[in-house]
Amino acid sequence: MRNSWWLGRAGGGALAAVLMLCPALALAQMDEATLNSRLLDIREQSRFVPDKALAELLTLAPQVAGKSPYTRAELMIQISASRMRMGDNAGALAGAEQVIAYGRSLKDDVIVAKGMLNKVYVLFDKAEVDAAHHLAFVAEKLAMTTTNAALRTQATITAGQSYAEQGNFPQALVKLQQALDLSRTVRDDPAMLAAALNALTELYTQMKEYDKASDCLDELLAETEKLHSPGRMAMAKTTEYGLAIDSGQPKRALRALLYNLELVRKLGAERMVGATLVNLSDSYLKQGDYPRAAQYALEALRVTQRSNDESTAGVAHANLGQAYLWMGRIAEGKQHYEAGMARYERENNKPYLQAALREYGEALERSGDMAGAVSAYHRERELSNELFEKQRQKSVLELQEKYETEKKQRQIELLRRENQLKGAEIDNRRLQQRIWWLLALVFALASVMIGMLYRKVRNANARLEEKNLELKAQSTLDPLTSLYNRRHFQEFMRGFKPQDKPRPDIEKRVERHDDIVGALFLLDVDHFKHINDTYGHAAGDAVLKMIAENLRIALRETDMIVRWGGEEFLAFLPASPRHGLDDIARRILTGISSQAIRYQEHEISVNVSVGFSPFPLSAGGTPLPWERAVNLIDMALYMAKSHGRNRAYGVRGFANFERTSMEAIEQDLELAWREGFVDLSVVSGDAAPAALTPAAAA
Repeated sequence: MRNSWWLGRAGGGALAAVLMLCPALALAQMDEATLNSRLLDIREQSRFVPDKALAELLTLAPQVAGKSPYTRAELMIQISASRMRMGDNAGALAGAEQVIAYGRSLKDDVIVAKGMLNKVYVLFDKAEVDAAHHLAFVAEKLAMTTTNAALRTQATITAGQSYAEQGNFPQALVKLQQALDLSRTVRDDPAMLAAALNALTELYTQMKEYDKASDCLDELLAETEKLHSPGRMAMAKTTEYGLAIDSGQPKRALRALLYNLELVRKLGAERMVGATLVNLSDSYLKQGDYPRAAQYALEALRVTQRSNDESTAGVAHANLGQAYLWMGRIAEGKQHYEAGMARYERENNKPYLQAALREYGEALERSGDMAGAVSAYHRERELSNELFEKQRQKSVLELQEKYETEKKQRQIELLRRENQLKGAEIDNRRLQQRIWWLLALVFALASVMIGMLYRKVRNANARLEEKNLELKAQSTLDPLTSLYNRRHFQEFMRGFKPQDKPRPDIEKRVERHDDIVGALFLLDVDHFKHINDTYGHAAGDAVLKMIAENLRIALRETDMIVRWGGEEFLAFLPASPRHGLDDIARRILTGISSQAIRYQEHEISVNVSVGFSPFPLSAGGTPLPWERAVNLIDMALYMAKSHGRNRAYGVRGFANFERTSMEAIEQDLELAWREGFVDLSVVSGDAAPAALTPAAAA
């Protein structure tokens, strides 16, 4: 994993007493313009060498006596920010609260919003991420009521980065594009444009929009060059590294990092040195040079201990853990990786946590720890589904909002026309008193207008009904594959009643050839992340569409096919012969693996892993709810992945259930199977089906 900063995030009790000192304490009073210019310079210095910045800020404290509230507030903010960057979060938080209280006492929204943003950055540094995000949105709302262009830009950048950390990329993109437009209007703070470009480049990189990120980076480097700031250039080079490493340019990425390390070491910027070392370890991980990756990660940990930078230390732990796993040092690797992910979880940075879990699972799988890999994949899939579901809900809400807006616009237009009609009628009544012969014409015109309005209302209602039907389809179908979505399936299953009660012999290993059952199939695309990373998201979308089409061919029209989330699909078959479920699984596997996607100049082969079972599935004579059945086939799916992929594992039933429990089976399906409590079958994508026994697998 690599490290990045919140580039839009700028920046105690004893300070208040200093600020209240009389002007007599100032030995050589600066004029306010000079003082504000100096504070702006120190703000930049604070980002890189906060200890030196803090010392100079404290010497300037007597100078602010008698100056404007904005100058006094800026000094308080910069002292708080410097303390935060030195690891004194308690002092930094107290300083931020002091700024907010000072602004409220003056009823000055600019000062209050600046204090809130300062507090956001401290909360984030303390890993109180939910509180930080909430306050960021409040601060942005307040800042946008002011006319301060620099504050509005800073607040919008912070809100955009908050949305990105929540995984809400569409809303983050809207905010950061707004911030870029705002930054071009700022005249007294040239660094704002660089901050907005930096944040937007990082977001495009996260979204894998590499062409847009590259265009944005070119402008960022040009604008940063104008600032003549080694620290800002180091930030820009870090962003260049992120884009280069993610878009498959390892040599460019390494050049950017080595240049960056030279810059930050000359500056003496400890936190930036630590972050650059972490990124170097990430670069060598991607090149397969694991000893050197571990070396840089260890050096980064030593630096972060001195600078109290817990966030960068978390990334260093994750990188060191991955290097150790590749080097065969399994126990040490897992210990460090878990320490790194604990920090991601505290920060609630879901996109980073999801990527870390995916890399963790792959590293554990290659090192032979299949149980650990399955656990990591489960955690990553749950997070992926959460982000996928949130995005789907957001799209539906946006569509609803769009339709409501159009409806209101139509109503406003109708009222406007009605008002025009009423005005015309008043004029007509006046004309009646003078010219009787025009009365018939006036009534005729009025009738025509009423008829036209009636037809328009009727047409508007018809269009509204059409839009409502479209909205219903949007809430039912996945827009990419036109399959049913998870929400529709969940609503269907809440009202679904099996036609026949399950018989006790379902638990036995004897199969009746005339036994008609329902069935559930869950499949996941193998190495889907590799497809996205190698060929781009458009290729990934083409793969998902191909799989959807193959499922329509392999299954019947009466079967319900669902895009379950991300690269997962679920199929519910209401009636199938029990003995034919393995054949259906084989048909799905071979149907997909036999197809190849032509994308640009590439031919992409795709396999899937499948978990399946009859439904309803009975345990101890009691039918399992559909949610638990899906959980079981999900575990079977990940057994298929850990045992080689391109295969299907089916849960056929249970045995000796009186000696175990459903909870124990759900805790570890593979162990329950090995102990003889679960009857599984396996279907290979390139071999004939065979009953799976513990002895055979061993």
